[in-house]
Amino acid sequence: MIEEFKKFALKGNVVDMAVGIIIGAAFGKIVSSLVGDVLMPPIGMLVGNVDFSQLYVNLSSTTYESLAKAQEAGAPVIKYGAFINTLLDFVIVAFAIFMAIKALNTLRKKEKAAPAAAPSIRKCTECLSEIPIAARRCAHCASPQS
Repeated sequence: MIEEFKKFALKGNVVDMAVGIIIGAAFGKIVSSLVGDVLMPPIGMLVGNVDFSQLYVNLSSTTYESLAKAQEAGAPVIKYGAFINTLLDFVIVAFAIFMAIKALNTLRKKEKAAPAAAPSIRKCTECLSEIPIAARRCAHCASPQS
């Protein structure tokens, strides 16, 4: 059982998948920072100095000054600002993955598109020696070639 597990765990696909997951997690953090720290502040400023991460709907009857105060009090809230940030994270990650896959597919098409070189020799129909494609007679047996 241990040998089977070693074979499974050390297969190229499993290792590649693990590396992809680790890089994906790190990429997700970068995108979250891009959205939360770089994109959303200017967008919030353009729409009237709104901090999207602080937007929420209070479901209780008590009024709170901020999201932090409502959460501290244990009030039920819908944090739609955080949802907007997460949605933008997803769109950016999905677009980045789309572009990466598109680039890989383009590279694969270029590799496959290289045509095979046309053969320059063929076999003689009589003696099976190799002769040039354009030859009309075999150089070895002198038989006519069609």
